[in-house]
Amino acid sequence: MRITVLPDREALDRAAADVIWEAARAKPHLLICLASGETPTGMYALLTAAPERLASARYIQLDEWAGVGPDDPASCAAYLQSTMLDPLAVPPERRIDFRGDAPDAAAECRRVAAALEAAGPIDLCILGLGLNGHLALNEPAESFDPFCHVATLAEQSRTHPMLAETAAPVRQGLTLGLGDILRSHRILLMVSGAAKRMPLARLAARRVTPALPASFLWLHGDAACLCDRDAAADIEPGDAEL
Repeated sequence: MRITVLPDREALDRAAADVIWEAARAKPHLLICLASGETPTGMYALLTAAPERLASARYIQLDEWAGVGPDDPASCAAYLQSTMLDPLAVPPERRIDFRGDAPDAAAECRRVAAALEAAGPIDLCILGLGLNGHLALNEPAESFDPFCHVATLAEQSRTHPMLAETAAPVRQGLTLGLGDILRSHRILLMVSGAAKRMPLARLAARRVTPALPASFLWLHGDAACLCDRDAAADIEPGDAEL
């Protein structure tokens, strides 16, 4: 994995958008995995300002809060709908979405897994870095379910800012597994802000451990981490490209 430090958030967003546009030029029908949260929002705004450059792309949702339906503003689905899918006018046949309010969460994960098996593997997986080092909703643990599954959320994840918008207590999530992520042809990890200094510094140490799920990205042959200077402040000299 390459860790590249950009001067600021704007430069990070632009560099990430350029990676996606480059991938779409090479393969117009590529399958892109979309992450939710504050980090990719600016990059998504750049992408939706030029919809013709992603006119044929397909999309899969990375994860979702269990029990939270797509019409709930706290849902990952609602976030992706407003920031990417609606602005790009992506039709249902070019999307794989989680239903967080599905009556059987395990069955919903099996449905998404089957859809990914038919459409995949993922060509470009966009990821953010959790404060505790999680990837998607794969939390630090002694072992992992490698494929799409219902995950028990760590306490820190249960207080995610997105969940402030819902009254429902959320203790689980539906998520792609580390196996699904590592099967992606290409991975783009975006890290921004001073709050991510500690997990990014741990990641830059290049020690692969289940206590830091993001560290498994070091096992991938084409993974890139783009971060801004605020996030990279605690990285040791020589561990990143400036």
